[in-house]
Parts: sequence; structure tokens; C-alpha cells
Amino acid sequence: MEARVGVVVEGGQRARSSPTQVFQQPRQSQPSRSQTQTPNEIGTVQELLAGGVAGAFSKTCTAPLARLTILFQVQGMHSDVSALSKASIWREASRIINEEGFRAFWKGNLVTIAHRLPYSSVSFYAYERYKNLLHSILGENRRGNMSSDVCVHFVGGGLAGITAASATYPLDLVRTRLAAQGVGPSLAISFSVYETLRSLWQSNRPDDFPVMVSLACGSLSGIASSTATFPLDLVRRRMQLEGAGGRARVYNTGLFGTLGNIMKSEGLRGLYRGIIPEYLKVVPSVGIVFMTYETLKMLLSHIP
Repeated sequence: MEARVGVVVEGGQRARSSPTQVFQQPRQSQPSRSQTQTPNEIGTVQELLAGGVAGAFSKTCTAPLARLTILFQVQGMHSDVSALSKASIWREASRIINEEGFRAFWKGNLVTIAHRLPYSSVSFYAYERYKNLLHSILGENRRGNMSSDVCVHFVGGGLAGITAASATYPLDLVRTRLAAQGVGPSLAISFSVYETLRSLWQSNRPDDFPVMVSLACGSLSGIASSTATFPLDLVRRRMQLEGAGGRARVYNTGLFGTLGNIMKSEGLRGLYRGIIPEYLKVVPSVGIVFMTYETLKMLLSHIP
């Protein structure tokens, strides 16, 4: 005789079901990736894409100021001091437009983007990985502590800069000949200042628009990192271009010897030659990088 098990349903009526139906466990639905993903968490490919696009977009926007900065940095190599005092941003910009046209400000920009895309991708991705690693080493109970967070951001940024420079070295051999000496400190300061300012801002003004917070904090971090590392970048640039075009070599004593040579011939001001166009470049440039990166992360996190 076939066994039946009765169950009471609404209205007191008895419905019949087989034992397999009664004892079959209800199948629990597995949450989808979009349901388990936190709002700011994105995949590896998306994170690399966000960092690369942010860097390329920022470089394109500030290419004219980048070229002016380089022109000012290398002026002291083959110009006398009296000629240097007459140089100005607007005069150099007008000269470029008159001699080469407006498009000359973006000369070589595609090559720059070809380097910046992978460099920016690796630097942001590596920074996030180093930051998580350092937090796990220090212990999650230290997360949120101001001093430990600054240390994590500074060290993580420095390691990310060195990693990105090393990974993209073959793509830009000339520009990165001395990159590890300048990129590490620059990104260390930039990331640590940015994270610290953003954390302070959000704790005091949590309702402010996140995109504008990233833009403002990124701009200030760019000023801080440029001020600290500009002399080293100037020396690196001059050493890289030394002897170009068959010109006589000026610096033959290495990094510190070159610093001393510039101080002796041009004074302290010589180490910051071109700092004004550099500020005009990094304020929008670094701000745009962080703003674009955070915006893309937010948008990509909603893509299943």
C-alpha cells in the first residue's frame, strides 16, 4: 500500500504529498556577485581599468602645462642666469604657439598615454594591495588610527610607485632611467596626504559630494608631493637630457654632485625652476586622477 503523508493547509483541508516532497529540504538561493559585493569593491580588471583611464585622462588634460614645466626645468643647462630671469610662462607658451602651433602642446601625448595607462593602472592596483597587506600586518584593530593609517598610506604609496615604475620600465626607458629615485617618494607623499585629507574631510563633513572631495584632496596632495620632490625631479630630468643633440655634458658627478652644481650656479631657486607651471599642472592633474579613479570605482562596482 502506497504510503501517504497528510499535511493541513489553509481552510482545514488535508492535502496529500509524497514523502520525498515532505522531507526534501528547501533549496537556498545563492546570493549573486552583485549582492555580496560591497559598494566600493570591484574586480581586478575593473580596478586596473579605472586606474589606467584616470591616469590617461589626467595626462591629456594637463599636457600643455607638463611641457612648459619641462622647458623651464632644462633651461638652466645651457642658458646663463640673466637669460633665465626673463623667462615667463606666458612668453614660453606664446613662443610655442607661434613657432609650432597650438597642437604642439600635445606633441607626443599618445606616447605619454601609452606609458601612463599601464603605469597608472599598476600604481593604483598595487597601492590597494599593499594597503590591505599592511593593514593585515598591523592588525585590523589598528585600522582607523591616524598615525598607523598615515604610515600605511605612505609606505603603500611608496611601494606602489616603485612597483609601477619597475613594471613599466621597458615602455619608457629614457624617462624612467632614474624613476625609482623620484616616483617612490612622490607617490608615497601623494597617497598618504590624499587618504589623510579625505578621511578628515569625510569625518567632519560626511554629506559633501564624494567626487568633489576627491578632487580637492587630490589637488592638495599633488601640491605637497610636488613641493617635496620637485628638486629631485629637476635633477633627474637634466641628467636624462644631458648630452642630447650633441651638446657638451654639464653634469658628471652623479645625483648629489648635480644638486651641488645647480645650487652653486643657480642658487636654491634653481632647484625649483619651473615650479609654478608644475603647480598649475598638478593641482588639476592629481585632482583629476583621484576624482576619476574614485568615480569609476563607484560606477564599476554597480556592474554585475
